[in-house]
Amino acid sequence: MHCPITPQVERLVEFAIEEDLGRGDVTTDSLLLEETAAEGRILAREELVVCGLELTEYVFARIGPELNLSILVTDGEEVSDGTELILVNGSAAAMLMVERTALNFLQRLSGVATTTRRYVKIVSATGAKARVVDTRKTLPGWRILDKWAVSCGGGGNHRVDLGSGVLIKDNHIAACGSVWEAIKRAQRLAPHTLRIEVEVSNLAQLDEALEAGADIIMLDNMNEDQLSQAVQRTDGRALLEASGGINRDTVAAVALTGVDLVSVGRLTHSARSVDISMEIIEK
Repeated sequence: MHCPITPQVERLVEFAIEEDLGRGDVTTDSLLLEETAAEGRILAREELVVCGLELTEYVFARIGPELNLSILVTDGEEVSDGTELILVNGSAAAMLMVERTALNFLQRLSGVATTTRRYVKIVSATGAKARVVDTRKTLPGWRILDKWAVSCGGGGNHRVDLGSGVLIKDNHIAACGSVWEAIKRAQRLAPHTLRIEVEVSNLAQLDEALEAGADIIMLDNMNEDQLSQAVQRTDGRALLEASGGINRDTVAAVALTGVDLVSVGRLTHSARSVDISMEIIEK
C-alpha cells in the first residue's frame, strides 16, 4: 500500500514547509553548525496504527535530502507504545528543521488510520457483512491523504469528490421536487458508467427510491428499527448505506441491522492526532 504523493499532496507539503520554515529556523541556526551530525528516532508514544511513512520520508527529503531514513514498520501495522518507527541519520540541523512538519503529517494520518481500525474491529466482531466507509468530511486540502489513511485502517472510501459519483442529497431532492424526479433526471443525464445513490430520511422515500430504480440508497439518521425495516423492504434490490451520527457506541447495532455500508464522518472530521515523537540520540 503506497502513499499517493500526487501533485496536490506535493503542494500541500510545500505549503506546510513554507508555513513553518519560511523565515528560517533561528534556534537551530544559532546553535548548530551545518555539518553537525546526529542520529534520531521516531517513536510511537501510544498504541496506534501507523500511516504516512512514505510521506514522512518525502517531507524529510524536501528539507534534508542528505538525511538517511530507515523505516522499521509498515503502513497499516498496529504498534505498541514505545515502538521505533523510523531511524534518522545525518545533519542535526536538517533533522530539527523538518521534525515538526513531518510529525504533523505522520500523527494526523496515523490518527485517522487508528480511528478507522477501531470502527472496523467493532463491526467485524459482530459478524455483520457491513463495511465501514468514510465521507467527504475531510480536512481541507487533505482529502486524498485522509481517505488513504482510512484505507490503511481497513475502511473503505466513499466518493473522493463531486465528480466521482452521483449522490442525490436532501437539497437536490428539494430542488427537483421529489425523490422520483431526482433519480429519473440522473438516470437520463448522468454518465451511464456511474451508479446512482440517493439519500432518504424515511421509509416512504425508500419505497419511492426503490420504485425509481436507485442503485444505492443512503438511509439518513434512521433508528435501528427503521434500518431493519429498510433492509427487509429492499430485499437486495439496492445497496443500503446507513449514515448520520454514527459513533463507536452505535456502529455495532447499526451494522447488525443488515445494511451493506456504514458511513462514518468521524473517521476523518473528528480523528485525534496520535502521539508520535522524535528523539535525538545523545552521543
